[in-house]
Amino acid sequence: MELYDLRVRVDRIEGRSVCGMRVGDFFELTESAHLTLPEGRHFCVYALAAVLPFLAAKQRDLAAGDWLARDALFACPDPEERLIMRVERTARRRMNSADLT
Repeated sequence: MELYDLRVRVDRIEGRSVCGMRVGDFFELTESAHLTLPEGRHFCVYALAAVLPFLAAKQRDLAAGDWLARDALFACPDPEERLIMRVERTARRRMNSADLT
């Protein structure tokens, strides 16, 4: 099977950054389930929780008419912050499904 590696990046902050994140901060999801952050950086757990349910779908090929195939922006639920994240596909990886659970 083939899956995409993803980068979830802070695209913009329309309010005030209460969690200490900055535009450009990111994490990567590779090899199906490996989440990594750049050394010395963090990612707000509430922002992560907002985008997490969509990542498994974004890793897969989607039908052309699927809204998730077109949309890449997700919002943190904090109304004071209005942090907007962009999910980008960075690479396509062939994986053996027998190696995954």
